[in-house]
Amino acid sequence: MGLRDAATTPIIPGFFPDPSVCRAGDTLYLANSSFEYSPGVPLWRSGDLVTWREAGHALDGDPAFTAGDAAAGGGVYAPTLRHHDGRFWMITTNVSGAPGQLVTSAPEIEGPWEPARVITGIPGIDPDLAWDDDGTCLISYSSNTPEVPGIGQVPVDLEQGVVIGPPRSIMPGTGLAYPEGPHVFRRGAWWYLLFAEGGTERGHCVSVARGPAASGPFELCPANPILTRRSTTFPVQNTGHSDVVELADGTWAMVYLGVRPRGATPLFHVNGRETFLAGVDWVDDWPVVVTDRYEIPAAPTAFVDRFETLHPRWISPGAAPADIATVGDGVTLRAVETPGGAPALLGVRARDPYWRFAAVTEARDGAALRVRMDERHWYELRLTGGRPVVHARIGSVSQEFAADMPLVAHGAIELRVRADAATTGGPDDLVFEVADADGIHPLVRLDGRYLSTEVAGGFVGRVIGLRTEGGPVRFTEARYAPEVPS
Repeated sequence: MGLRDAATTPIIPGFFPDPSVCRAGDTLYLANSSFEYSPGVPLWRSGDLVTWREAGHALDGDPAFTAGDAAAGGGVYAPTLRHHDGRFWMITTNVSGAPGQLVTSAPEIEGPWEPARVITGIPGIDPDLAWDDDGTCLISYSSNTPEVPGIGQVPVDLEQGVVIGPPRSIMPGTGLAYPEGPHVFRRGAWWYLLFAEGGTERGHCVSVARGPAASGPFELCPANPILTRRSTTFPVQNTGHSDVVELADGTWAMVYLGVRPRGATPLFHVNGRETFLAGVDWVDDWPVVVTDRYEIPAAPTAFVDRFETLHPRWISPGAAPADIATVGDGVTLRAVETPGGAPALLGVRARDPYWRFAAVTEARDGAALRVRMDERHWYELRLTGGRPVVHARIGSVSQEFAADMPLVAHGAIELRVRADAATTGGPDDLVFEVADADGIHPLVRLDGRYLSTEVAGGFVGRVIGLRTEGGPVRFTEARYAPEVPS
């Protein structure tokens, strides 16, 4: 497995944005936002900082985040993950739920996670947890009220889940748009406030300030922003929303989000915002980001799943995966009514620039394979009356590509899609095929730019999903692998 530069290679590829990192002993732990997808808040663990394995979800079946209630772009925003007094704590915002911040804790990263509580009286997003010198817990957050501009902060009783003091602004920002994603931490005599600015698009960046206490007052670093790729041709863009951690050997590292755009202007990114890694040096008690410090092995993204259990890679925008899928001798999917209007889809994140996915079924009617950005931007291969049909939805426009080709009457059928090299100015082409006992049948090649964030908008990346249009459908196998484009 080849080693690659951390500046261009994500440690967690695919739609895993807004990373938050902490350490307990020699082990590193990380959380990402999940937006409308359930289970909420994917969790990871690592022994070496560069290779990560899935450790479940902090909001899995939690009534505070009911799958299906969140429309596209809603749901669970940026979390903070911390280890304090022998417990893991996670705080986040469910923008589609009750106003306030969700807090939960667990003795181990794999759980069990307590039912999340809503702390009211904190209007904003991107909450952070820090404990000051006398043990008071402070929640810093991106405020959305004019009374508390920029980054707000409020003391809380975390055990009771209540605010114990008035909120106040601790940082208006440097003058760039949308100060957000704050993290407060201590190093030596100084307390630091790390935050993102510029919006999560091409102007995204990381800034920092320091002060004598966790509540400030904070002075801005003269070298701000300390991380940005804006107005460059670097292959990773939108870099920002970071968190830092002190390693067991006393060195420091940073995780941050970035995207890998491709194609013609304005460039298109399709796999969402991904998690990257950098080193941190300290010069005159200010952090200096070293983006190429680490060598990153390519993440092992390939899998073959025969559904003996439901692996944590599987997610759904319309309902909890367990509510639509029954495993055992494959997976049987049911079409259910969902509150937010999203389909009962069992999906995985696309994690590579080019990839191949296949699903095996013996159904001849209703089995479907969808590549989704949201409910207005998707491509789907569906079996209808024993024939394959590719449906394309781009905003308010829909089109069907029907193959005048009946499939063989019995036996396994493979629904296939791959992300291939672009034949236009887009980031890639999505190529659909179906295979039966008579061979492989090419169907259609579609421009991938229409399933990109630059076209669809929002905060997520592509998800490749299985679903049924009608009665229950059983899939016996699903396969995903990175692909060398043709």
